[in-house]
Amino acid sequence: MSALDRVDALRREGEAAIVAARDTDALEDLRIRYLGRKAELPLLLRSVAELPPEDRGRVGKAANEARRALEAQIEERGGALAAEELQIRLAEDRVDVTLPGDPISPVGRLHLITATRREIEDVFLGLGFTVAEGREIELTYYNFDALNHPPEHPARNRSDTFYVGDDVVLRTHTSPMQVRAMEAQPPPIYINVPGRVYRPDRDPTHTPQFHQVEGLAVDEDITLADLRGTLLTFARAIFGPERQVRLRPTHFPFTEPSVEVDVSCFNCVDGITAGGERCPLCKGTAWLEILGSGMVDPNVFEHVREHGYDPERIQGWAFGMGIERIAMLKHGVPDLRLFYENDVRFLEQFG
Repeated sequence: MSALDRVDALRREGEAAIVAARDTDALEDLRIRYLGRKAELPLLLRSVAELPPEDRGRVGKAANEARRALEAQIEERGGALAAEELQIRLAEDRVDVTLPGDPISPVGRLHLITATRREIEDVFLGLGFTVAEGREIELTYYNFDALNHPPEHPARNRSDTFYVGDDVVLRTHTSPMQVRAMEAQPPPIYINVPGRVYRPDRDPTHTPQFHQVEGLAVDEDITLADLRGTLLTFARAIFGPERQVRLRPTHFPFTEPSVEVDVSCFNCVDGITAGGERCPLCKGTAWLEILGSGMVDPNVFEHVREHGYDPERIQGWAFGMGIERIAMLKHGVPDLRLFYENDVRFLEQFG
């Protein structure tokens, strides 16, 4: 076989082998086999000078063209095989994100404040109340004036309240929603108003932001006895069937008469713990304060008289409690600030 025929045969043989290659490793073997330093085609190129003069030009040209053709074909085929191998690896390495993790991550849970809020809401929903939510940035009229807090009231001091504008504040309680609810519907009304409130306080039992639940019941012939029965039912539902409730006289601007509400301490009997010591939770009193309440002051109804709330015909009562305080008393949390520090060791205890 002449040198020219041999070049042509090597070219056709190489092209067929490259097309048949099934992976990049096989293709690399073919590169060495046909284009390596000791391969037949490069050797032919180096021995062109030994050929008869009339064959040197044709054989040299054909060998160079064959070499370039095989190199180009190997590059093209290599790119195609690399792309195929990548697709195969991507398919094999695909992660099904719908499968559970390994190890399985613990299931999330509600924060204790959220869980306590929902528990309180559930109790009052069962008693016939509806849940109403108001705005956190409130007009001073609804936060103070309509609730019988005149301009000279200490709570309106700028050091006691977060003012956003001259007559706009971060609400100090969820009570503004009581007035807004009465403006929106005539009596009777039974609402439960949970939400976030703001006051410039910070110590083990106070934070600048905390959560409250307000209750408002307005109807004809409604009395403090109805309030006590409602709160007794609430206390037993939250703290247990043995809980008792007592009402103590106090003063609040938008209720008259006003009472503070205590529940019997669940950590002792008559102020003495099971170990025979003075109870540190209730300080030996056998009672724990949970909220303030009272009959709605007629002055509050005067602001919504045109909406059907005639103080000569209807009356009502209201109460307000801190959700953090209920959670602290129920679960024995010593410092309210623990609710906001996001310490997983603390949070994982509840759920």
